[in-house]
Amino acid sequence: MPTKKTPKKTRPDPKQMSFEQAVQELESIIERIEQGEVGLEQSLDEYRRGGTLIKRCRDILDVAEQQIEKMTAQETADE
Repeated sequence: MPTKKTPKKTRPDPKQMSFEQAVQELESIIERIEQGEVGLEQSLDEYRRGGTLIKRCRDILDVAEQQIEKMTAQETADE
């Protein structure tokens, strides 16, 4: 089974990533795992990284949802 390691030190901190960057990296991780490009240990590392990226995406979406609710409430109050 071929293994292709992605150096951890070159990966950006998920807390500093935009939503789009996190989704792009998630898609890349899924593709590498599905294609069998990584071994078992690296797959587990990628899985953990994916979990962290998913949390980042959810956090960003939560903030966006709160902002939309606030704007909607303000628009309703202004009417």
